[in-house]
Amino acid sequence: MLEVNNINVFYGQLQALWDVSIQVKKGEFLTVLGSNGAGKSSLLKAISGINKPATGSISFKGVSIDKLLPHKICEMGLIQIPQGRQIFPDMKVLENLEMGAYVKSARKKIKPNMEKIFSIYPILKERSEQFAGTLSGGEQQMLAIGRGLMGQPELLMLDEPTLGLSPKLALNMLSSLTQMRDQGITLLLVSQETMQCLKMAERAYVMENGRISMEGTSENLLSSEAIRKAYLGI
Repeated sequence: MLEVNNINVFYGQLQALWDVSIQVKKGEFLTVLGSNGAGKSSLLKAISGINKPATGSISFKGVSIDKLLPHKICEMGLIQIPQGRQIFPDMKVLENLEMGAYVKSARKKIKPNMEKIFSIYPILKERSEQFAGTLSGGEQQMLAIGRGLMGQPELLMLDEPTLGLSPKLALNMLSSLTQMRDQGITLLLVSQETMQCLKMAERAYVMENGRISMEGTSENLLSSEAIRKAYLGI
């Protein structure tokens, strides 16, 4: 579904990604792991069209997207949930969700899509008339994901959705992603929650210093001595 081939990404003169390649299959739950500053967010921004790769290629459903504008990529069904939530705090929960349906095809299905989101995050229905800025951190993250789901993604990319959450809330947040996969959404998750992500995802890539250092099935990576020492403290 998604192919990233040998991309190099720069911020001015500073290189952030070196010859990075990943593949995401349709219906898959894939995770990209790595410490802070490893280049995970830069990878997602390159896929989303926010930071254009200097070299290399990116294709989605067989179509080249590395030169497309971000809104065109969204219209194809590839949507990113950014790190830091970036909700509209002075708008109500319901209005935030409606803002996610800007993709033309999604405008016709606002009500059924919203009901799907409420089935995953019932608290958002309870808070629908509340201003988004008054929600708790966990509720704001649910809202950010819900807003992305309103765009009817075929592939949903999530950048550190558990950042700043308590361990219990983080686990609940990650568990909710399996419901989305069961609804047919392909998932690409970027996270530092190594153990939990490897338990949930089918495959994983590990990034270090802007490069892919390891890849494989979650089962194999969980048994890797390098992963256990570097990320699990075992």
